Amino acid sequence: MRLKWLFVVLCVVGVSGCVTVSPWQRGNLAKSEMSWSPDALESTLDGHIYFAKEASSGGGAAAGGGCGCN
Repeated sequence: MRLKWLFVVLCVVGVSGCVTVSPWQRGNLAKSEMSWSPDALESTLDGHIYFAKEASSGGGAAAGGGCGCN
């Protein structure tokens, strides 16, 4: 019986996190401050440096052996 109520409570809590964004609120979410990295150039350079130093596969055009001296 407890397991059933626990499941119901978890479902209610899970569904309560879903929210619908109104059209007039979408403008606030589309602002550059809300993006993961507001500066695209800085983000690209940081990614290049990370993959060059990491020497991992999938680094794109980053060449180098992991020392970052490409």
